[in-house]
Amino acid sequence: MASSDDDRFSVRPRAPKSRGVARTPRFVSKVLRQLSASGANVLGARRAGAASAFGRGRVAAGMTRHAANPGARRVVIKSRFVVLRKAGIAAVSAHLRYIVRDGVTREGDAGQAYGPDTDAADVKAFEVRGQGDRHQFRFIVSVEEAGEIDDLHGYTRELMQQMSTDLETRLDWVAVDHWDTDNPHTHIVLRGRAAGGLDLVIAPDYMAHGMRRRASDLATEWLGPRSELEIRQGLQREVTDERFTSLDRALMRRAAAGVVDLAQMKDDALYRAMLRGRLQHLEAMGLARRADDQRWGLSSRLEPTLTAMGERGDILRTMQRALRGQPREYVLPQVELVKPVTGRIAAKGLADELSDRAYLVVDGVDGRGHYVPLTPGTNLQQFPLGGIVEVRGAPEARASDKTVANLARDGIYRTEQHVALLRRQGVARDSIDVVEAHVRRLEALRRAGIVERVSEGVWRVPSDLPERGQQYDARRVGSVGIELQLHLSIERQARALGATWLDKQLIAEDAGIATIGFGGEVREAMRQRADFLVAEGLAEHRGDRVVVVRNLLATLRERDLTEAARAIAAETGLAHHPAVEGERVSGIYRRSLLLASGRFAMLDNGMGFSLVPWRPVIEQRLGQSMTALVRGGGVSWEFGRQRGLSMG
Repeated sequence: MASSDDDRFSVRPRAPKSRGVARTPRFVSKVLRQLSASGANVLGARRAGAASAFGRGRVAAGMTRHAANPGARRVVIKSRFVVLRKAGIAAVSAHLRYIVRDGVTREGDAGQAYGPDTDAADVKAFEVRGQGDRHQFRFIVSVEEAGEIDDLHGYTRELMQQMSTDLETRLDWVAVDHWDTDNPHTHIVLRGRAAGGLDLVIAPDYMAHGMRRRASDLATEWLGPRSELEIRQGLQREVTDERFTSLDRALMRRAAAGVVDLAQMKDDALYRAMLRGRLQHLEAMGLARRADDQRWGLSSRLEPTLTAMGERGDILRTMQRALRGQPREYVLPQVELVKPVTGRIAAKGLADELSDRAYLVVDGVDGRGHYVPLTPGTNLQQFPLGGIVEVRGAPEARASDKTVANLARDGIYRTEQHVALLRRQGVARDSIDVVEAHVRRLEALRRAGIVERVSEGVWRVPSDLPERGQQYDARRVGSVGIELQLHLSIERQARALGATWLDKQLIAEDAGIATIGFGGEVREAMRQRADFLVAEGLAEHRGDRVVVVRNLLATLRERDLTEAARAIAAETGLAHHPAVEGERVSGIYRRSLLLASGRFAMLDNGMGFSLVPWRPVIEQRLGQSMTALVRGGGVSWEFGRQRGLSMG
């Protein structure tokens, strides 16, 4: 066979031909084609940035790209495209639960979902219908004067009907109106499935411009155009606003090479005066520089700086509402935590309701308010209002990672050498358990691609294992770590039967607790708790001090568990087998219990049950068999078949 390149055969497939019956052109497409043939410019005068060539709604997006009427009502629409395979069913359920949560109506009640034909939509049924969808759309529609719309349901239905016409398909959606912020807004969740079972693909131009223009036109129809006075008052507020405004957008759009020339603008004198006032304010903020009386240079940091300032203002308002205007020093998320902060959950919610980025407002025992951003997807239900949490900074390198790195020789860690070292150090009884804990950590790092298991009990580890392990933990828990200390408020803890967080503070003798703010409330609750313990014979007053009995926490925890176990035994007929320190407890995880001493898991071995400290890692394994090792008030868990240590 000849080896010349001329003899080589290469396949260059072309676009496949249509199979089956040819698709009938849509009516709007026919109209567009006829208008184009007649020479009409159907996309309007603005040709820069032509409409996208794929997705439904591109024709409607092109027809709405003309300049808006100055009196048009302003509408902000935030949109998000969610790939369900990546987000997961749990994330979808959590979002739907969030938008119908308590406190979002005018009266402060739970939200009620509605749809195209009903004021009481079944959110669960909507979720089930969308389980096979590839994606989902989420929108937040905020009309500037939404409070003046007497029927927000009707407005939303008209908007979605207009979208249905623009996208040329029937839409399946649910919506919930929220009245819990300064401006009412509507959450809309739209299935990513068009009529006929096809994926619903919306043109980017329609998502970015078309939908907002439809919403603006509709709001103008419902409320009437804005008066000149309303327009002027709105712009006057923007002149000194510490956020990114429409005036800033206008300045950036008209800037040439970062320079704005007011003399070149053809706007009316009043609008130019507004722009000049905004530039003077930006100059005072260090975000603009005057070249002469008409020309100004804009900072490259203009938009990100103003956006960050707007977010900061939103955070401060959120904290003020959460702490009811009480005098506090506010600690914002940009401040690095030097030491852990403990406090009460004063508020919780989503900083970004589209991407499910959550936050907590923590009223600290240090007398300060703390805004704590959570990692995306965090389940807010695990943090009850009034509960006590501890907030820590970025995770430090783990002691176990340092130990493994120190024991490794030429990058190889061996469990048998670790066990032998522990036995020489006199830790013979617990050496196997200690090394097994290190092996579980290595398994987690192996799944992350940081270490490699060479054989049973032999691991290849990098020299910088502590640093890489620290980075792995930071990715998992975010820039801060949060642990729920107790779900009970301090008012309920004061007279609770169990080992509470207040008891730990009594033993620590008020360490780090301020005399103002929540710290002052904690001190009062501790005095009430001390009186309760004295009445129970577990403490006594000695002058100004309170002296508690030895092993107070263990005694209270035992009372709490005994009472809970008695109730479970009466309900199930199973015998209670108390978990013994240092021994393994096996069984099927049946349920968890919230007690004054914390959260506990019930393990059922068929003949009886045990109550052991609960950890988040087991919640996804409800109904599965597992083993718990209780030690020092804590617990480590083993799932399924465990790997044995190679002892050599």
